[in-house]
Amino acid sequence: MAGWYEIKQNSKGQTSFALKAGNAETILRSEQYESKAAAENGIASVQKNSPADARYERKDASDGRFYFNLKAGNHQIIGTSQMYKTAASRDSGIESVKTNGPSTTVKTAE
Repeated sequence: MAGWYEIKQNSKGQTSFALKAGNAETILRSEQYESKAAAENGIASVQKNSPADARYERKDASDGRFYFNLKAGNHQIIGTSQMYKTAASRDSGIESVKTNGPSTTVKTAE
């Protein structure tokens, strides 16, 4: 099954999205946006930028775990991954975002 985006609104009215893999695991999270339209623009940016390896910033957390940021052409962070125990797992996460990021399926969280 292909991946999809899930849009969610919090109690303060802010909107965010998550990119989900085909197994429903969250592989990328966005920041909080002030509107659903802004979140949809963020999704469009992930769709455009996710296939390009140069758009990924591979990071090491201070606690020894690993994560990555997906950045747009203007170097703004579009989304951040979960924390991984190994660099190899982080790199597999990047490959999953490359595969699932171009998805055009968008769902609204209940």
